[in-house]
Amino acid sequence: MELYLIRHGIAEERAAEIKDEERVLTKEGRQKTKKVAQRLVQLDLHFDLIVTSPLVRARQTAEILVEAGLSSQMEECHYLAPGGNIKIWLKNWLEPRNYAQNTQIALVGHEPDLSQWAEILLWGEAKASLVLKKAGMIGIKLPEIGSPLGRSQMFWLTPPKYLL
Repeated sequence: MELYLIRHGIAEERAAEIKDEERVLTKEGRQKTKKVAQRLVQLDLHFDLIVTSPLVRARQTAEILVEAGLSSQMEECHYLAPGGNIKIWLKNWLEPRNYAQNTQIALVGHEPDLSQWAEILLWGEAKASLVLKKAGMIGIKLPEIGSPLGRSQMFWLTPPKYLL
């Protein structure tokens, strides 16, 4: 199975009058995310499912990916909200679904969580070594059998500037 960890696009700055979960993508954020999505389509990428954090900016990013044709299926998952735990996500969300080995799933979420999730999948622990830029992507191949923690392989790490 391949997981594509995608950080949401550029969003409104934090402000006292806006709840964090309600911050939306800026005009620039929507434009850049659309360009990244179009480039991923040109690279012939397709996701069986796009799973998104319930926060508005992540959901908007996922919707842009669906509109571009990268997947026809999108689902919200509270485990992808800031502070989500990958071990709980694996146990409670991924494992029970028993996807085929060739499944490609995109997870749209937030930093530093997505980088930490990637590091835990790769090295078994978060090392604060990977950086995922807004609208950037990390591709991780999970092993066919056994726990993916510390046993997965990274095949893609791209900031958006290399896709634009």
